[in-house]
Amino acid sequence: MRSYQDLFRTPEFTPLFVSAAAQTMAQTVGGLALGTLVYRATDSPLLSAVSMFGPSLAQMLGATLFLSGADRLPPRRALAGVSLAFAAGTALLALPGLPLGALFAVIFVQGLVASLGGGVRWGLLNEILADGARGGNDGYLLGRSVFNMMSGLMQITGYAAGGALLALLSPRASLLLSAALYAAAAAGARLGLTRRPPRAAGRPSVAATWRANARLFADRSRRLAYLGLWLPNGLIVGCESLYVSYAPGAAGTLFACAALGMLAGDVTVGRLLPPAVRRRAATPLLLLLAVPYLAFALHPPVAVAACLVTLASAGFGASLVQQERLMTLTPAELSGHALGLHSAGMLTMQGVSASLAGAVAQGTSPAAAMAATAVASIAVTATLAAASRRTRATAPSPAPAP
Repeated sequence: MRSYQDLFRTPEFTPLFVSAAAQTMAQTVGGLALGTLVYRATDSPLLSAVSMFGPSLAQMLGATLFLSGADRLPPRRALAGVSLAFAAGTALLALPGLPLGALFAVIFVQGLVASLGGGVRWGLLNEILADGARGGNDGYLLGRSVFNMMSGLMQITGYAAGGALLALLSPRASLLLSAALYAAAAAGARLGLTRRPPRAAGRPSVAATWRANARLFADRSRRLAYLGLWLPNGLIVGCESLYVSYAPGAAGTLFACAALGMLAGDVTVGRLLPPAVRRRAATPLLLLLAVPYLAFALHPPVAVAACLVTLASAGFGASLVQQERLMTLTPAELSGHALGLHSAGMLTMQGVSASLAGAVAQGTSPAAAMAATAVASIAVTATLAAASRRTRATAPSPAPAP
């Protein structure tokens, strides 16, 4: 793939793109509404953060149980089913008088369902672009960069619209709109995608999931790639989870600025960096992701905070470089499973980080918790970079050609 136009001329890329856009908008509007609803009811930064990112906490459990379905289920049916499950769950969250325990139970079930969705979607994207490849192995990276840019734009739009809706309507009304968007995503997948067979033979099972996970983790380079994809940016999402408690009246603005920065980073990495530069860009981008949050220790005003958030979020472009490396290390028959494991682990770490950051904020302040979480992200990035250098240094040299 040599251009974005090539992507949209590839059969099935556009309906997959549109369905994912509707799902991202639903997640954005619904997450902001749910976080606001819980914060108004409890005045707790911890519970607000967990409510927004709570489905992520169940992702890794789902990845150990159901992820073999990412390559063993028909992708069109699976994607439509995941979106419908989220539509039903989000409609339940909008019910008046729903006890807090029941709310978090629904969030947990949504996380289990979501653990399958990422692997199905990104495995199908890889399959679609392999079917229509015109530019070699860069197809997935370019396609994923377009999806990331779409995600940034949908988040900018969703958080701006969500903030306006919360000013005009109730959080429950916004949750109902989110449920309708999930239903639209399901319809887009069902009507726009063609029927494809599963990528791998056999029935989904817990045993098959464990075998594939063990195979993926058997290689040290893949283990380090996964940790790099999960930990540093997961910690920074912990900072993002505190926007509501840091600036309750301007959280939508901060989320929109974060999405704008992510969009800029994905455009830069996906289209502007030459391959030789891109391969070395992961660590600098991960450091960029964390360093601006150190300034939150000074409790900057909202305008300055928005600039810091925008700058930092450009560092999310590191994930494109890391995913490209993961795909070079992964057998083709495990591509959906590998990408689903990346997605599940990343979102789980985001949920864990949101909980940890919320707990620190509960005892100190949201600003102090953001700065402390950024320090942790910088330390993890430096540690993983050193481990990767040692792995490359001790790797056996390739055998000479006969």
